Amino acid sequence: MNVLEKIDKIMEKQNLSNYQLAQISRLPQSTISNMRKRHTTPSIYTLQTICNSLNISLSQFFAEEDTEFFPVTPRQREFLEYFILLSDEQQDLMMQVVKNMKK
Repeated sequence: MNVLEKIDKIMEKQNLSNYQLAQISRLPQSTISNMRKRHTTPSIYTLQTICNSLNISLSQFFAEEDTEFFPVTPRQREFLEYFILLSDEQQDLMMQVVKNMKK
């Protein structure tokens, strides 16, 4: 996958120009222009900044076209961050609690 082509595709879907991307990402316009002129892949920091400004995660950026994503709220993200720190046994117990709450 060509990273610059992917950025272009997302920008096109969001009707953004290079100037607008620079404005919302707060990256220098020269950074955006130089990536295109030199056909260079942006650094991880720059790509993360661009993704944040396009309201997508790096995972979404690199995912295959047919991958489904569900938006995650900050509260849900916080829960997931705690959940992954639990042991397998604790995760199983937490799943039981959540399933029982749903009933």
